[in-house]
Amino acid sequence: MKLVSKMLLGLLVLLAVVACNQEPPNFFGPTYDVEANLAREAPIIEEFLRTYELDTVARINDRNGVVILVQEEGDGARPSEFTLVYCNYVTRLLDGTIVDTNMEDLAIANDIWEENRLYRIFQFTIGAGDAIEGFSIGFRNLKSGSKAHFVVPSVWAYRDQERPNIPEDSILLFEVEFLGMD
Repeated sequence: MKLVSKMLLGLLVLLAVVACNQEPPNFFGPTYDVEANLAREAPIIEEFLRTYELDTVARINDRNGVVILVQEEGDGARPSEFTLVYCNYVTRLLDGTIVDTNMEDLAIANDIWEENRLYRIFQFTIGAGDAIEGFSIGFRNLKSGSKAHFVVPSVWAYRDQERPNIPEDSILLFEVEFLGMD
């Protein structure tokens, strides 16, 4: 009986504490603040773009903060939600360091080759979560056959997760070649 009374008292205390707070406590750690991170990274991206030299035919500033620099406009259609996209890509940090690619020769040349990795044309489905959200955002703005660079805020990449060769909260630059879609 004493155990039940203590448990009820503990529950009442917890409820009182929760009721006094504006927001319920987050027992799983801090919440990732998308808006604050986008605001913090926007001037960094703008400064990068002021000095980034690239011949482009178009610059698209997506409402999500991703910047698409189109080098060659394809003559195909734009993908819609859940379209399977085929592409080649190179991932760089803003300092130019190559940190990932689907092309084996480039991985070897930049000392990022992984023995157990299968290097082939990358395929992903728009909006399905099998690639970073920045890829879906970028490719939605391209026609099949295009070549472009995407500047992707960390919010639409790996956020505050550290990845091999990619520090947490990294803004990433992707060089992409849109090979086709199904």
